[in-house]
Amino acid sequence: MKITITKDGHSYLLPFLLVTSLFFLWGFAHAILEVLNPHLKELLGLSHANAAWVQVATYGAYFLMAIPAGKIIRRWGYRGGVLTGLVLYGIGALLFLPICFFGVGFNNPLVIFVAFIGALFVIGCGLTCLETSANPYVTVLGDKNSAEQRINFAQSLNGLGWVCGPLIGGLFFFDEKPQTSAPDIFSVALPYLIVGIVVLFSAIAFSRCDLPEVDEENAEKKARNNDAAKSNLWKNKIFVLGVVALFLYVAAQTGVNSNFVAYMKENAGIAPNEASKWLAFGGMGLFFVMRIVGSWVMGFVKAERLLLLFAIGATIGSLVVVMFGNWLSMVAFFLIFLCESIMFPTIFALALRGAEGETKRASSYLIMTIVGGAVAPYLMGLVADNSTIALAFVVPMVCYIFIAVYASLFTKNNG
Repeated sequence: MKITITKDGHSYLLPFLLVTSLFFLWGFAHAILEVLNPHLKELLGLSHANAAWVQVATYGAYFLMAIPAGKIIRRWGYRGGVLTGLVLYGIGALLFLPICFFGVGFNNPLVIFVAFIGALFVIGCGLTCLETSANPYVTVLGDKNSAEQRINFAQSLNGLGWVCGPLIGGLFFFDEKPQTSAPDIFSVALPYLIVGIVVLFSAIAFSRCDLPEVDEENAEKKARNNDAAKSNLWKNKIFVLGVVALFLYVAAQTGVNSNFVAYMKENAGIAPNEASKWLAFGGMGLFFVMRIVGSWVMGFVKAERLLLLFAIGATIGSLVVVMFGNWLSMVAFFLIFLCESIMFPTIFALALRGAEGETKRASSYLIMTIVGGAVAPYLMGLVADNSTIALAFVVPMVCYIFIAVYASLFTKNNG
């Protein structure tokens, strides 16, 4: 694979493929939240805002765990970060089973919900370590000029996880057959039990793999010896604006995904189990395919130019969702999912251009921005509870507008 070959001819194909396989795991973990949110809302009688704590707990962990994750990577390398992430992810997923088991006895929705939130927080800590390790790692496994292509290619497998998450979650959560309260609660645990086992087996497999630390490590050691390295990072406009843009992107993506099922139910009369299939096959399917196509297109079109085009498309799609509640909104949602596809990996890689020699430190700060996923769902939930769920989509629309401005400034500065 050409994009994993450095200028001196060294190939990083094997470690690239190994790390890329991890992208599916956290894509699935994020995507299943989008159907877990409405399921717990109905199961436990929650408001839109309270149900958003599903996202708040998972994405909030990114803000608290990103700096420790960066220290783990600098101390034990990318492999240490990956293993820490997999173990925490697996433990958090397995916690769902005892929570459901004891929750039946408590028969207290609030206690059960708080326990679920705690398990999701543990999963979020694991995902933070995985993303802090894997995202920057794939950007340095080859020629730096093809970094955007590598991370978009790797993120395409993440897109596959986004397809499977709502699909599998919908099968477990939105069974149309009448159920008692106990089976309903255990339906939450079963998919997480399976995922937890798979993740812990993955941890065992990776513990036996040797992931090399690339030459970029030497540059980082030199940078850390410079007292001004950290402050210089925050003086770089490319990096700082990238941090803001990434925060807003994650906020927008999570807000759109977590409210899709509820929007379709309230505005289009589509049942949750059917809406989850539309989200999986339609929305996330386009998201997955476009990540692959986008990686290929970046071989011909500058990443920042493609980002600008897609940010404009997502803005237009959000405006339609706000203004219309018929079939046109479904088309607009699909446009948004398609345009979101390249945003995270592209913004991440562009921001790292302003962090030469400080990739691991910069990655920690960039991963912290995933806390945006905790902000938008709750904010949109408040808007939906006090007005309409359609109006809540003004929040992601504003985010896409900023991303378009960021991409346009980047395009102007780089010709």
